[in-house]
Amino acid sequence: MIEEKSVPAEEPDAADDEAEGQAGDEGEKEKQPRPTYLFLIRHGENEWTERGALAGRTPSVSLNEKGREQAEQVAERLKVQPFSTVYSSPLLRCLETAQPLAAALNLPVTVEPGILEVDYGEWRGGELKELGKRPEWRLVQIYPGGFRFPGGETLREVQNRVITTLERIRTEHAGEVIAVYAHGDVLRTTLAYYLGTPLDLFQRIQISTASISVVAFHRFGPSILAMNDSGGFPVIKLE
Repeated sequence: MIEEKSVPAEEPDAADDEAEGQAGDEGEKEKQPRPTYLFLIRHGENEWTERGALAGRTPSVSLNEKGREQAEQVAERLKVQPFSTVYSSPLLRCLETAQPLAAALNLPVTVEPGILEVDYGEWRGGELKELGKRPEWRLVQIYPGGFRFPGGETLREVQNRVITTLERIRTEHAGEVIAVYAHGDVLRTTLAYYLGTPLDLFQRIQISTASISVVAFHRFGPSILAMNDSGGFPVIKLE
């Protein structure tokens, strides 16, 4: 008599669980929201940036010839992007920089007061080389988070104001690509926040006129895709 060995029954449950797990993973991937992209663009050159003065919220500061060329170059570079909205600081130099891209895309420029330039108070209009002689200037360099511009804002207030605005914008435009035209210190404090860099080190971030920085917002937070991109490396001058 031949004894039949019992063959252990297959365990379909494990296979089914694995298949269900894979299907669940695929379903989870499908449910993940599309990233949101903020293109952060500094305004072009103007008389104040050219001579090294602090324009701040001075009204009617217009782009110079180079600044207008920069605005056109930015528009040419970015017009292929699928922007849904173009935001700008209320100040003229930002509006003028934003206009060529908005025109190329047939979009309006939406004025956003929350990304307005820093209120430099009594320092507005000052020449940087003269301001640099003040004893407070050193504090701006080593402990900017604890310094208030006389009669104006602190950079921590600026960062809070701008980040609150950008978080609202990205929430309102989830899954979209947005252009934001703003100012040097506004964008530097913004990038410091999304990099997780202490505000007191924000001076290490360079933001040139008409430069482009890009922040992508994924399911679990932001990632920096570009910073201070002007379409090429500047020529280093050895003096």
